[in-house]
Amino acid sequence: MKILSARKAPRNWHRAHNDSLTTGQRAADRLRNSMGSWAFVISFMAFMLIWAAVNSLTAATWDPYPYILLNLFLSMLAGLQGAILLIAAKRQDSISAALAQHDYDVDAAAKADIEEVFALNQQQSIVIAELHEILKRLDEDRAAWISVREKLGEDSTPSA
Repeated sequence: MKILSARKAPRNWHRAHNDSLTTGQRAADRLRNSMGSWAFVISFMAFMLIWAAVNSLTAATWDPYPYILLNLFLSMLAGLQGAILLIAAKRQDSISAALAQHDYDVDAAAKADIEEVFALNQQQSIVIAELHEILKRLDEDRAAWISVREKLGEDSTPSA
């Protein structure tokens, strides 16, 4: 009889996947996670308010209203954010594809194991049916032997 194979998937797919990332992929993930957070939004709003307050309320203004320098920085930030978000989306697609492949591999291995267990179960059912048939024949033979002994007038039954 064949013994079930031990197919093992990595215990923690995410850890194994993170260990295989390049420096650029790690940087894209960090930037995506930081720019997509409330901490970034709040700090960005605070920076904008401080910039406007310092340049409007103090005598030493390096960027007078309408804040041309700030507008330049915001345009550059928007351009970088667009590229970073595209990189992050591409990374997320690759993560999703890798997870889908991992799920498929695990499902395929589980299916093979289930089919193997099912085959063993069918073999066991056949063996159990054969054992029941043997026991049935033994009971019939024993009953016939007891009947013959009774006809001959013997009281004893066979010892097991």
